[in-house]
Amino acid sequence: MGVAAAAARAALRPTAATLLLFSRPHQHRRATQHLPFARRRRHSYSSTATVAAPTPTLGDSGGEAPEPEGKAARRRRARESPEGLLRHQLDMCSRNADLPTALRLYDAAVSPESPVPLSLHHYNCLLYLCSNAAASDPDSSAAAAQRGFDIFARMEADGVQPNEATLTSVARLAAATRDPAMAFSVVRRMAAAGVPPRLRTYGPALFAYCDAKDADGAGQVEAHMDASGVVPEEPELAALLRVNADKARAEEVYRLLHRTRALVRQVCDTTAQAVEAWFRSDAASEAGVDKWDPRKIKEGVVRGGGGWHGQGWLGKGPWSVGTSEMDKDGTCQRCGERLVCIDIDPSETDNFASSLTELAIKREARDDFLCFQSWLRRHGPFDAVIDAANVGLYNSKAFSFSQVNSVVNAIQRVTKSKKLPLIILHRNRVSGGPAKVPFNQKILEGWRNAGALYATPPGSNDDWYWLYAAVSCRSLLVTNDEMRDHLFQLLGTSFFPRWKEKHQESEDGSWHVPTTTGDDIEKPRQWICSTRKSSK
Repeated sequence: MGVAAAAARAALRPTAATLLLFSRPHQHRRATQHLPFARRRRHSYSSTATVAAPTPTLGDSGGEAPEPEGKAARRRRARESPEGLLRHQLDMCSRNADLPTALRLYDAAVSPESPVPLSLHHYNCLLYLCSNAAASDPDSSAAAAQRGFDIFARMEADGVQPNEATLTSVARLAAATRDPAMAFSVVRRMAAAGVPPRLRTYGPALFAYCDAKDADGAGQVEAHMDASGVVPEEPELAALLRVNADKARAEEVYRLLHRTRALVRQVCDTTAQAVEAWFRSDAASEAGVDKWDPRKIKEGVVRGGGGWHGQGWLGKGPWSVGTSEMDKDGTCQRCGERLVCIDIDPSETDNFASSLTELAIKREARDDFLCFQSWLRRHGPFDAVIDAANVGLYNSKAFSFSQVNSVVNAIQRVTKSKKLPLIILHRNRVSGGPAKVPFNQKILEGWRNAGALYATPPGSNDDWYWLYAAVSCRSLLVTNDEMRDHLFQLLGTSFFPRWKEKHQESEDGSWHVPTTTGDDIEKPRQWICSTRKSSK
C-alpha cells in the first residue's frame, strides 16, 4: 500500500503532463478521455448491484412464471446485499466519526477471501473520515493521511471516477500533510477536467498556503477562485489578510480590506484581531503617502457611493487603534468622525432585484407578484416607497391612516418630482376596520387617484412588494422594519447600505470596521477605529 500512496502523492503534484491523477505505464492501454481522473472500471458492479440469478422459465418449474419484482423488493434486496450492508455500516461510521471501524470494514471488503465491490459512495465515506482525522487529530494525522492516500490509490486502480466530494477529501489529505501545492493541483485538475470546484474544495490549499506563510501561493489560489467564479467568505479573507500582513505587503492588505468591506457585513473576533494586528504593525505605520490630491480622493468617494475612496493608504506614521461605539447619528465616540450613508453599486442593485423576484415568485402567488411588477412599470418609477403597515403602527396600538398620510406628505415635499411616494398596504387594511371611517376613506381615495396606492392581495407578504419596489425604482425607502426576520436573512442583508453595518474608509485615511460584538439589539455594536489623527 505504501508504494501506491507514494505514487498517488507524486501524481497529485502539479504537472503539465496529464489530467490523470494516476498514470501507471501500460503498453496496450488506450486513453479514456471520458474519465478524466480514472481508468475504466474492471468490473460492472455498482454500489448496490448484485449478480442476478437466471430467470426461471416455464420449463424449469413446470408452472407459471413468477411476477416481476417490485421497487420495494429491489430496494430491500439492495439494502441487504453485501454492498448495501457495507454502505450502511460506513454511513454509521461517518456519523460517529469512527475511522478505526471504517478501516476494518474496508480491509475486510478488499480481502481476497470475501471481496465486496466498492462504489463511489463507499470510497467517499472512507476518504471523508481519513481527511477529518488527518486534519483534526495531530497524534494520528500522518497515519490517517497515509491510509487515505492508499484508499484513493485503490479507488483509482478500480476505475471508480471521483467527484467533487472525493477530490475535496484528497485536497484535505494533502493539506494535512502540509503540502499545499498538491492540494492546489487537485483543484486545478478538477477545473481543467470540467468538474466545477466549490469553496470547500479551495479551502485546504488556501489555508495550507497561509499556514505555511506563502502569500504568493495563497494569492494564486485566490486568483483561481476568482476565475472559477467562487467567492471567498470571511474565513478565507481573514487568512489572506493575516498572511499578507505578516509579509508586510501593504498594497495587498489594502486590497483585501476593501474586498472584506464589499463581501462581509461585519467581522468576527478572529478577523477583527487580524485587522487590529495589521494597523498596529510597523509595516502599517510605514505604508502610505505624505501628500495626495484631495480632488482625486473626493472623486473616488463619489464614484464608490460614499464611505470609501480606494485610492490607497493616506498619510504615514503610527495608527491609533481601538474599539469604539457609534451614537444614533453615526458619530464615532472615539475619534469624533461621523460615518456616512453608502450608496449601492448599480450592478449589485440589479442582481439583488433579480434574486428578490425569483424568491418572491417562489413564495408568493406567481400571478400576484407578476401583476405587481406590471403595475409598477405602468405607474412608476417612484422617488420613494413607504412600508405603510409598519409606519401606520409606529408608536401606536392601532393602525393610523393619519400618521401614514403625514409621512406621505412630508416625503412628497422633499422629493425631486414632488410626486406622491408609493404606498404599499395590505388589501385587508384598505377595505376593513379603520379604512371604513369617512376621513380615512378620503385619504385612501386621494392616494388612489394619484396612482400611488398598491393593495397587496390576501395571503401575501407586504415585505416582498415594498422591498422590490424600492430596489427596482432605486428609491428612498421609508420603514421602521429592522429587517431581522427570515425574509431578510434569506436575501442576505449585506445588501443594505446602513452605516451601522458597513466598513468605512474616510477621506483622511481613517478606517472604521464593524464587528459582531454587540450584535445583540440591546447592546451597541463595537467598531474597530483606526486613525492617524489623535483620538479623544
